[in-house]
Amino acid sequence: MAIIKKSIEIGGKTITFETGRMAKQAQGSILVRCEDTMVLVTACVSGKTREGVDFFPLTVDYLEKMYAAGKIPGGFFKREGRPRDEEILISRLIDRSIRPLFPDGYYQDVQIIANVLSSDQVEEPDVLALTAASAALFLAPSPFMGPIAGVRVGRLNGTLLINPSVAERRDCDIDMVVSCSEEAIVMVEGGADEVDEKDMIEALFFAHQEAQKLIALQHELRALNRTPVVEFIPPAVDETLKARVFLVAQKELTLAYQQKEKLARYEALSQAKKNITETLHKEDPSLKERTKEIHQFIELLKYQFVREQIVTTGRRIDGRDFTTVRPITIEAGLLPRVHGSALFTRGETQALVTTTMGTKQDEQKIDNLLGSSAKQFMLQYNFPPFSVGEVKPLRSPGRREVGHGALAERAITRVWNRCKPEDYPYTLRLVSDILESNGSSSMATVCGSSLALMDAGVPFATPVAGVAMGLIKEQAHIAVLSDILGDEDHLGDMDFKVAGTTRGITAIQMDIKITGLDRAIITQALHQAKEARQHILGEMAKVINTPRQEMSPYAPRIVTIHIKQEQIKDVIGPGGKIIKDIIARTNVQIDITDDGKINIASSDSHAVEHAISIIQDITRTAEIGHIYLGKVQKIVEFGAFIEIFSGTEGLCHISEISDKRIRAVDDVLQEGDEVLVKVLDIDPKSGKIRLSRREVLNEDIEKYRK
Repeated sequence: MAIIKKSIEIGGKTITFETGRMAKQAQGSILVRCEDTMVLVTACVSGKTREGVDFFPLTVDYLEKMYAAGKIPGGFFKREGRPRDEEILISRLIDRSIRPLFPDGYYQDVQIIANVLSSDQVEEPDVLALTAASAALFLAPSPFMGPIAGVRVGRLNGTLLINPSVAERRDCDIDMVVSCSEEAIVMVEGGADEVDEKDMIEALFFAHQEAQKLIALQHELRALNRTPVVEFIPPAVDETLKARVFLVAQKELTLAYQQKEKLARYEALSQAKKNITETLHKEDPSLKERTKEIHQFIELLKYQFVREQIVTTGRRIDGRDFTTVRPITIEAGLLPRVHGSALFTRGETQALVTTTMGTKQDEQKIDNLLGSSAKQFMLQYNFPPFSVGEVKPLRSPGRREVGHGALAERAITRVWNRCKPEDYPYTLRLVSDILESNGSSSMATVCGSSLALMDAGVPFATPVAGVAMGLIKEQAHIAVLSDILGDEDHLGDMDFKVAGTTRGITAIQMDIKITGLDRAIITQALHQAKEARQHILGEMAKVINTPRQEMSPYAPRIVTIHIKQEQIKDVIGPGGKIIKDIIARTNVQIDITDDGKINIASSDSHAVEHAISIIQDITRTAEIGHIYLGKVQKIVEFGAFIEIFSGTEGLCHISEISDKRIRAVDDVLQEGDEVLVKVLDIDPKSGKIRLSRREVLNEDIEKYRK
């Protein structure tokens, strides 16, 4: 196999695609490189239809090997294990981009594996892997309706950039991954700093324009590789049986879809399916062997029926028009022992979101190709089976749950980052438990998260809300739907989630089932999403609109004090002896940073005050002329050593003990006595402190004891 290489410059950087050198037994293999970041992407096609399935069996795995950044994995086994959340999210990114570009009825197994082989920690490998996945499929024997290209678009200081570096991304107010075909946009995932809809549209179509260079390169690769075109012929359809099923099912489905409530509708549809099947079996007993085919035709009719009803009548399954948002109810602070909580219900979708406040010790430690870091803000999403009335075993979070949690977290953190979280001593963990689901539980999570943060008293700048938009496109008829139901997501052509504030968009995610969306549809969807978002934010404001002034009594109180950097060692002590003793005595959590900032945390305010007092005693420095209440530590012939505060003592000479002549020190003082003393002098070299009791004999000791 000849080695084929093609390069192109995009975003001021050269990207090189190569095939024919690595993984030659895969049907499609692409090695992509930008600077010193390299990703190997392979595509394998089974070559035969999987029996008994009615879905496209595509699997995508994106893997970051730690050797790519010259690192050895942590942990006992010293090898990569379960994919990290970031790897799962990028796998989903690739899957969502290419899945719509396979024809209906294609049921052969397709597997994409993307291995990051080298990471320069400057250029991002995710968009390289996405485009290389398309290129690998374009070379493989499959009816892939590509190619597509994935690019990241950022905006830095008002200038749009393609594939900004890791460092540039940190300062971008727009940061999105956009997958594009030659004609349209097929997938979007990203966030923004409250950017308006017009600017988002400009960024999206700037990405589409630049992506065409990568698409052209894939056509060149395919021509050089002489990849044959694979035509897919869908399975033959028995039109006679289809027509008979449609005739029998029409009335049954019409009655079932008159049910507005989800569970009642599902029950009616289930009964309708049973009635239709029994009717056909009675008419022709030989059809019992074709029950599965009958059920497929029923599902097809449901798809056509709902879509035609929407575009022809202007009314949706639950009776709403295209722009109306379902009724919203909100409760905040409903869980007494939780630091912050909210129950957000929109129609038949309900999210219970909680905020838990912790300390720096609760931060999530992250180890990836970019190095080790700590995460102060976490948002996690759970989707239990009871939320849709099902019985299923509980498992660890799946890819969908990871993806929905990441989307909601992105929407919130774009606002949270404006609050200068580096100055906020708390670690925050938000958990969204979906209690009911009938469309857009991820956007309910965004709304509930804002409410739970404000209920916890977190200094959150402005509320964030989200809404999911749908699309029904039937030839010349187009219906853009606000706040979609689960059925409208399943039977529609688009799931376009938009989250933001009154000022603009903070997160965006778009998945489609058609080959792409043009500018007009995206513009209309964003316009309707803005109107819906403003309505939802108004409903939220009726319950809580600003953070509560008082935190939960069960939340830890974190008090921050500062000491000099040279005093850090005094507080920590040899081997951590002193700080461990303070923690043991006060039962608080203590975190000390290298700049001398100390965070002291406990739900017991008295314990915090006690710990502060101990630390202040350790770090206090004596001042000449100041009076202190000290304790006699040791009596010697020439005077007494007196501790004026923890760890600091001075010498009170026998001549400074009394205003009268005394024969011996122990005639006046005993070890353990509390006495007032004044600092007379501090030796600048040795630090020795000279004290006087004689000069403060007339002072009230109780005044200093207080």
